[in-house]
Amino acid sequence: MVERTGVVVAGGGPAGMVCALLLARAGVEVTVLEKHGDFLRDFRGDTVHASTLTLLDELGLGPSFAEVPHQRLERVQVQLDSGVQTMGDMTRLPGPHKHIAIVPQWDFLDLLADAGRREPTFSLRMSTEVVDLVRDGGRVTGVRYRTAAGETGELAADLVVAADGRYSGVRDRAGLPAARSFGSPMDVWWFRLPRRPGDVANATGRFSGGSGLVLIDRGDYFQTAFLIRKGTDRLLREEGVEAFRRRLVALVPWLADRVGAIGSMDEVKLLDVRLDRLPRWHTDGLLCIGDAAHAMSPIGGVGINLAVQDAVAAARIVAGPLRRGELTPRVLAGVRRRRWFPTAVVQAVQRRIQDSFLAPTLAGTSGVARGDVPLPVRLMRRFPRLQVVPAYLVAIGPLPEHAPGFARRAPERIERS
Repeated sequence: MVERTGVVVAGGGPAGMVCALLLARAGVEVTVLEKHGDFLRDFRGDTVHASTLTLLDELGLGPSFAEVPHQRLERVQVQLDSGVQTMGDMTRLPGPHKHIAIVPQWDFLDLLADAGRREPTFSLRMSTEVVDLVRDGGRVTGVRYRTAAGETGELAADLVVAADGRYSGVRDRAGLPAARSFGSPMDVWWFRLPRRPGDVANATGRFSGGSGLVLIDRGDYFQTAFLIRKGTDRLLREEGVEAFRRRLVALVPWLADRVGAIGSMDEVKLLDVRLDRLPRWHTDGLLCIGDAAHAMSPIGGVGINLAVQDAVAAARIVAGPLRRGELTPRVLAGVRRRRWFPTAVVQAVQRRIQDSFLAPTLAGTSGVARGDVPLPVRLMRRFPRLQVVPAYLVAIGPLPEHAPGFARRAPERIERS
């Protein structure tokens, strides 16, 4: 049996859920297919940026989000051998939200799902994975799916939105031109360390010759990122957990009393860092957004923010044509035209940081190892007001998107399911 909906969104991450919610509020029938049975996956991006907080206000979800336990990230610091420097000061941002909220991503997604369920044209199917695309001639006309129980089916749609991340299977099956890869000198190990009263707050990066570490304050623990040279994961794991603990203490000595909390290397999760961008985000009947269109480096934690803004732009651009039955490849191409500039700008900044700072630091050839102070750090020490520039780029972005009129609601409190 072939079912039918207006839009299939493949992937229930931030981009997919925001896009689906907005389209449902436009009166478009939309079905989200999420392959996992829940949203409970650790070490996903847990940042809700200032521009996304503004979006939630516009959607009427601000009061509900405020009830979700979270921390506020107001400053980002970097500790070099020469001392500590604030690199981003969110308190200087324009607008009502002068911070980034740190919240488990599953709580954010649950909030969006609960808001979606209030819309009569919204449907979310968990444990359901898109396994293939359905075509009529050269046009994508739907998907084939498989549930965790092994059931299969076909869902016809006017549009398929690929929001299934940097390893997007939907994008691969669409036959789009290969993404342009910009490379990365690093991968990231994610893990937790206990946080104690009096420890550093907000987010702090520690860089010294050959090593880099970022500590993100999560209340009673640090979400911790340890930077390793690209492709060295297996080799470093073979050294064992004791060697890893020694590396951490050598970089940040005050962690010595808690590195024992890392029981084994199984607790250290690898993020394969990619930085790439599709030259074309669509084909007839299909659109890629978020990481499926452009994988971002974790530098600045901006991937989620860009993905959400993609989703807002996509919903605004396609909603009217979908309702009128006038969706064309030209309309879909408008999403990339709208979002290419901010994506390219942020990726250019990330590439600059990678090439001029992270690559030589991890290779041990940077002046940081000799106590040299990079030019951006020197400038921000002399002119503190410049700290708003990276804060704006990270927390708001080059082209923030706002909720279209059809999606806006008065503030309300939504009961969590």
